[in-house]
Amino acid sequence: MTTERDEPLMLAASIVEETRSGTMPAPVVKAFFDEPTNTASYVVHDPVTKAAAIIDSVLDFDAAAGRTGHASADQIIAYVEGEGLAVEWLLETHAHADHLSAAPYLQERLGGKLAIGREIITVQNVFGKIFNEGSEFQRDGSQFDRLFGDGDSFTIGSLRAVALHVPGHTPADLAYVIGDAVFTGDTLFMPDYGTARADFPGGDARQLFRSIRRLMALPRETRAFLCHDYKAPGRDSFVW
Repeated sequence: MTTERDEPLMLAASIVEETRSGTMPAPVVKAFFDEPTNTASYVVHDPVTKAAAIIDSVLDFDAAAGRTGHASADQIIAYVEGEGLAVEWLLETHAHADHLSAAPYLQERLGGKLAIGREIITVQNVFGKIFNEGSEFQRDGSQFDRLFGDGDSFTIGSLRAVALHVPGHTPADLAYVIGDAVFTGDTLFMPDYGTARADFPGGDARQLFRSIRRLMALPRETRAFLCHDYKAPGRDSFVW
């Protein structure tokens, strides 16, 4: 539930409104949908400077063979190179339970800083205990270049952006408001499908409800980009 003192949300709203008014350029958004994991990854770039961010990338995984692949990530690389973009950020909305992230591979090929929410430390502690990980598994978020807190702002070229903490699916979920676009991660699905699940360790349905309310308080003109779609009954196509 939002309040008048929700300063991060107010900052996000002002970024959306400034972009919609033409004061700042609108981000260009390209989606890449991975049907095996029902995941939408995004390349977001500034049309003026060509600076870019990659959000929620997918590393291919063949469970039967126990092998990973880079076909999905290579499509993103081809697009980035074809458009002449310079990757500044590799953004994760949360730690994904349904797919592996290609961010380290993309960082090696394209550069950029790898970022996630600060509460990833909580997630690492929870899962470290569940899976009996030893001391070699770092639980301090040191695998990332930047840990964003609620309301932390950053730029992608001349685009303004802010991270909003939207827990519920996991304790660490973030939504990224970039210009007039919000990348919701798993917090929001299509209206005809429902919400993210909240039954993973650390998940909380009450928090998820409040996080959805928070995102719905953004200006109506905000463009929303979702992380998943599973085709609601009666719908023939994927939508995100």
